Amino acid sequence: MNANVEQFKALMSNYPTGVTIVTTMAPDGKPVGLTVNSFASVSLEPLMVLWCIGRHASSYELFQQAPRFAVHLLAAEQKELCMRFAQKGVDRFAGIAWRVSENGLPILPDVMGVLECDCVQQVEAGDHLILVGKVIALQNFDKEPLAYFRRQVGSLKEIGELQ
Repeated sequence: MNANVEQFKALMSNYPTGVTIVTTMAPDGKPVGLTVNSFASVSLEPLMVLWCIGRHASSYELFQQAPRFAVHLLAAEQKELCMRFAQKGVDRFAGIAWRVSENGLPILPDVMGVLECDCVQQVEAGDHLILVGKVIALQNFDKEPLAYFRRQVGSLKEIGELQ
């Protein structure tokens, strides 16, 4: 059977993933961020992760040029934050009590965990760019994760009820 985009989307929507927001600081000192579910761990020696950004994303060039980024693993109760950072044409950081880390990265509150990374490699892959980061700092707040499944976002309990 030949593969097409709609079949691919249907299959991948049935594969549950976590939900993250990736942030960096623009050269002008403004925070930049977007919702990402294409995220994975890569290596334990050294600690490395990867994520993907589409070439059409408004922040594509900023992340392509950024020396560092922070990956925020979202907590189950952060669906609204997820949706906000997925929107276009809005100030995603407005009204959020974010802070700047010791590594100069914008950090969001109340997440499940944060991985601050030096960008060590970029790989062009179709209509996306894969960014590989070496973890330089992390925080684990031991919360339940936000998940994506069948084109829905929610807690693991909510996602389980979609079956």
